Amino acid sequence: MASKSLPISIRSVTKTYGALAALKDVNLDIKSGEFMTLLGPSGSGKTTLLMVLAGFVRPQSGSVMFGEEEVIAKSPHERGIGMMFQNYALFPHMSVATNIGYPLRIRKWSRERIDAAVDEVLSTVQLSGYQSRRISELSGGQKQRVALARAVVFKPKILLMDEPLSALDKNLRELMQLELRGMHERLGMTTVLVTHDQREALTMSDRIAVLRNGEIAQVDTSSALYNAPTTAFIASFLGESAFLPVTLRNGVPFYREQPLAVADGGAALADGFLVLRPEKLEVVTTHERQSEYNYFEGSLERVLFQGESSVVFVRLISGELVAVRRQLNEGNSSTLPPTGSPVALGLHKNDSRIVRDDLKG
Repeated sequence: MASKSLPISIRSVTKTYGALAALKDVNLDIKSGEFMTLLGPSGSGKTTLLMVLAGFVRPQSGSVMFGEEEVIAKSPHERGIGMMFQNYALFPHMSVATNIGYPLRIRKWSRERIDAAVDEVLSTVQLSGYQSRRISELSGGQKQRVALARAVVFKPKILLMDEPLSALDKNLRELMQLELRGMHERLGMTTVLVTHDQREALTMSDRIAVLRNGEIAQVDTSSALYNAPTTAFIASFLGESAFLPVTLRNGVPFYREQPLAVADGGAALADGFLVLRPEKLEVVTTHERQSEYNYFEGSLERVLFQGESSVVFVRLISGELVAVRRQLNEGNSSTLPPTGSPVALGLHKNDSRIVRDDLKG
């Protein structure tokens, strides 16, 4: 049941609640058929922006275009969007078929047409034969699929989802992330997801817009956001990171008195931080050093076994505690010197990323 899709253009959207600026002059373009995730901490403005797209929140100023149509003044039911809520908003006294068919009944579809559409969408979400089931008889994952089926049964060109997986346990949540992504690819509609879960955003999205304090901090693909963050906030919010202060001297980045080797695109334009990702670091001894690496002296503090991997904590001479993640095949503590031994951390220049300091902003 493939759907057509529409691009979304957001221009200069501002929304305030008294003295609180929930959105500050937000601009964002979402491509036709794209899976865009709005990610950010609590209070960042991501849900407010989704509600602006849905029509439940009216901004003080700005423009929202669905394709060539300005929708900023349109009510939710006039926008032709599919909407999936955090709590699913299913009717517990109705059957699965009646829940899914509800958007079609208010659109005055015939009974035969509704039945055919419900059968088709149930097949799409792999719930064929569940038409007469009561909502109370369904598991959490099945309720999630029914909510999705109801959101897409009329083949909207845009699907909006507000934390749709937050009520599921970890294993089911991870399974449904893959299912939702597969559903998006089959249906083809433009999809906008709100989540505070970084791993969920990285798993499901074509691109991610990270919001902070009502503004968009960075928009990019999952891999680019993770591997090439522009600020310390982005690096700290997406994944684990430690930071070493960097100063720029005649165009060369320095950590303390140590010049740093960085690849193209990793150099600093101003003072900032060097990002240390646990999986990018190596614990080395002095005789293993190579010119392509930056090295940071310290001592081995402790090792934590975590099943498929282990985490090695190294206390740098400068005082910072840095974590190094080692996979099982290299994580046996017997390959490491004893606790308290002097070691160095190696970071390849291609993984040496310097970001702007905005942690106090």
